[in-house]
Amino acid sequence: MDLLWIIIASCLMLAGVVGSVVPFLPGPPLSYAGLLVLQLREAPAFSTKFLLIWLAIVVVIVVLDYIVPVYGTKKFGGTKYGMWGCTIGLIAGFWFGPLGIIAGPFVGAFVGEILANNESERALKAALGSFIGFVLSTLLKLVTCLVMGWYFIKAL
Repeated sequence: MDLLWIIIASCLMLAGVVGSVVPFLPGPPLSYAGLLVLQLREAPAFSTKFLLIWLAIVVVIVVLDYIVPVYGTKKFGGTKYGMWGCTIGLIAGFWFGPLGIIAGPFVGAFVGEILANNESERALKAALGSFIGFVLSTLLKLVTCLVMGWYFIKAL
């Protein structure tokens, strides 16, 4: 039975890492679920304190995932049009592979800002802020999932 839990937990951990960079997949919560499933083995891998600390970290990361891109856009003078453009650009960019995932949010934010105020210099600055926020948020999720993955592997 332990093998089944390890397989399920491994799939969740991998989905969490993928979900860190792919839109609509909650990366850190999936990786955390992998840690929880690993607890179902005959010999639990982690202490309750460890799991509660990681739960708090995951909650903070999920909240920051929404705040950081908005902050980046606002800090660089962006509007809601830029944020929506960033989100739509990310979704559209997903279909163009890794380069699309990187360029999509920037192009989308730029187009959104152009539609909002028609000033290319301001739109470019806001798009840059949105892109920086997106990249920082993605890196934060990825690092969190990779660290959980390291603890996961260590516990096997």
